[in-house]
Amino acid sequence: MTADFEKRVRELIAEQLGVAVEQVVTDANLVSDLGADSLDVVELVMALEDEMGVEVPDEDAQKLVTVGAVLAYLKEKGVGAKRG
Repeated sequence: MTADFEKRVRELIAEQLGVAVEQVVTDANLVSDLGADSLDVVELVMALEDEMGVEVPDEDAQKLVTVGAVLAYLKEKGVGAKRG
């Protein structure tokens, strides 16, 4: 996962949740730390799908509770891998 990719994901989370990008740290919980409600999480998942070109099934979306979990999920799906 490239640094630029991780930065873009953090920026996208900040934009969607209306928080400063500095708050979007790896262990931040989307709900308790960043103030997201269930609609915010749905909108975030939709934005990630659009921006990153990945489909996130509902059962997977429920597991995306922290910034780190979002990054790990995208990495697992091969999104943001360095292309050579």
